[in-house]
Amino acid sequence: MTTRQELRPNPRIRARARRAITAPIFAALAVGLAVGANPVPVQAAPPAVAQEWGSLMYRSLTRQQTLATLRSNLTMQQTAAVTRNREVAAATTALTAAQNQVTSAGTGLTAARARQAGAQTGLATAQQNLTKAQKKRPVSKAAVTKAKNAVAAAGRALAVRRTQTQTAATTLVTAQATARTAAGTLTAATTAREALAAALAVTQNRIATLPTAGDYATKAATMSKDVVNQTRPGFVVADTMTVYGTTVHKSVAYAFKRMVDDARANGIAISGGGFRTKERQIELRKINGCPDVWTAPSSSCRVPTAVPGRSLHELGMAVDITSGGKTLTRSSPAYKWLVLHAKAYGFVNLPSEPWHWSITGG
Repeated sequence: MTTRQELRPNPRIRARARRAITAPIFAALAVGLAVGANPVPVQAAPPAVAQEWGSLMYRSLTRQQTLATLRSNLTMQQTAAVTRNREVAAATTALTAAQNQVTSAGTGLTAARARQAGAQTGLATAQQNLTKAQKKRPVSKAAVTKAKNAVAAAGRALAVRRTQTQTAATTLVTAQATARTAAGTLTAATTAREALAAALAVTQNRIATLPTAGDYATKAATMSKDVVNQTRPGFVVADTMTVYGTTVHKSVAYAFKRMVDDARANGIAISGGGFRTKERQIELRKINGCPDVWTAPSSSCRVPTAVPGRSLHELGMAVDITSGGKTLTRSSPAYKWLVLHAKAYGFVNLPSEPWHWSITGG
């Protein structure tokens, strides 16, 4: 089978498709009106298996876009990691400097306190000398004056030392606050770097383990029969939507739209008949000359037509594809294109009917 990488769709068509489909399949595909002229009421969601099928096909068909986004994110994270490393380095340097300032300020305060203590001792000595001079007989005015001057000088020296001690204490407090701030900055920078490293590892792992488009599509294919079996009992018309004039089940809408878009980008126009009611199936059985509406095999009709209640058209999971308004034959360019590519969109051909494509091939 030719891979989707070999398709060469028109970039403008792809861009329009991405703008039209920007969220998961059931919430994001707004491609036309629902069946009938009036809006349909909101109904219960299709079975989980049908939603999972649609999700797998969505991831298959957007795998390259997902990979590109992951790689872009990885590049941004790697760039951010350089910045985070620089921030940690700068914060480490700042903290080291702040801690050195704390050490220096602590040493300065110790020295200032020692000088203050010395000045305090000096003042006490001067005061003792003054007392001795005043008690000595006969009193020497010169000696007393000298002693008083010494006390005054010692008092002034002590005042200076006290101011210096206060300044040194303030410097230490400021240095300690700066160090705490620097430590907080380093913690925040380290935490941010670790968080980014973890996110980067997740992105790298997602890139390394991202399944291929084929893996997604293959998994969806293994579920297709369960999708049909679980959808049929609770199916309602509200489970369908219209894509470029073709009504299909919501679970296959995105894949069908992408198939139409990519075919068009390769010069192949495809459309066709999708959903039809059980009543219409009965009409077709009669029109196509089936021997019995309810029991005759589809091959017994002039145009093979499934027994009512068994047709995948009644679920919107099959499309009778036309190209240029004409039913496909095996020589049709559209048929040849579908043979190469339809499986990538979850559609398989019923060998006896070149025009009939469904999610099970039935």
